[in-house]
Amino acid sequence: MEILKGLAEQVAIQYMKKTAETAGNATCLRDKCGSIIVKENKIIGIGFNSPPYNLESQRRCNNNKSEYDEKVKDKTCCIHAEQRAVMDALIYNKDLLVNSALYFTRIDATGNIIISGEPYCTICSKITLDSGIKEFVLWQDKRIVVYNTEEYNDLSFKYKKHD
Repeated sequence: MEILKGLAEQVAIQYMKKTAETAGNATCLRDKCGSIIVKENKIIGIGFNSPPYNLESQRRCNNNKSEYDEKVKDKTCCIHAEQRAVMDALIYNKDLLVNSALYFTRIDATGNIIISGEPYCTICSKITLDSGIKEFVLWQDKRIVVYNTEEYNDLSFKYKKHD
């Protein structure tokens, strides 16, 4: 994990603002999330959370998660912003993702960035790692934190909800 400072932090803040704009496109009824993938200072993929293929017939935002069988491991209601950003970049060229950085954020109802918690989503940690993305960037506790995707994946699997 690396905490960004100086110019690197300022650049990351600009990318986080773009990520927040992208989150404004989310149609999920629970969370508004956005992701962008950056390589060599160019945005190569964008994503926001909403039902698969944006189909209203697939919306599960209001479903009670406890009603799902225990075999259903992913109880989220929508395609994750990270997943959409990876798929968006893959449309152009798989090799484009190698050594890139994924930025992720949530926004509140007024479009302000919500500070991220600890890494916990194993679905997104696996897809970023498998696609060759090098870094996973979050805004945590008034600072921008960069995780190597292998570290992010390990932390996601170790996550324990704090009461």
